[in-house]
Amino acid sequence: MVNVVAFNGSPRKNGNTALLLRRCLNILEEEGLETKFVQVGGSNIHGCRACLACRKRELSHCVMDDDPLNLWLDDMQKADAILLGSPTYFWSVSAEMKALMERAGLVARGALRRGEARDMFFGKVGAALTSYYRSGSVHTIECMHAFFHATQMIVPGNIYWAQAQDVSNGQDMRAVAMDADGLRYVDELGRSVAWLVKKLHAGEPQTSRI
Repeated sequence: MVNVVAFNGSPRKNGNTALLLRRCLNILEEEGLETKFVQVGGSNIHGCRACLACRKRELSHCVMDDDPLNLWLDDMQKADAILLGSPTYFWSVSAEMKALMERAGLVARGALRRGEARDMFFGKVGAALTSYYRSGSVHTIECMHAFFHATQMIVPGNIYWAQAQDVSNGQDMRAVAMDADGLRYVDELGRSVAWLVKKLHAGEPQTSRI
């Protein structure tokens, strides 16, 4: 049972955003949760083509199966919490992260069309983090938060946005490690996610949860 699945929207598999995501996952694992890391950036995922087949046919997957999205949808459906991480590119999320949110969000909303009262991701925990150079990080976080809110997920609070500054502007793939405050915000996010997941699933059989 994977409690938290994390998606790295950076094309750099071991870059600053990945460092922050793995740090957050380490906190979650220390709290007793099972985690999974998924590399989205650099993949061949494409944006939504607005065919609406997932809604018209009442599907729980995208009809376009020529990329990894449906496998990632399975991960998202099974997990208790979804953690999104993206670098700040031109004051927003990466193209791959945007594609993931567009298509996963539309498929998830299809549950409402099937007559169900709730979105596919209803009640799951959603959390986001970003690495940035000078500015734009707030909008990047808000883009990911919008995805969570639009799919009826629960976003835990934090002392500040979980963001850490890459003072090298992408030249040093571990530059965020120098931002002590940023790392603290990421750690606190991990603890908040763990606390919320445990509260939401308190009383459930321990064999199927944490």
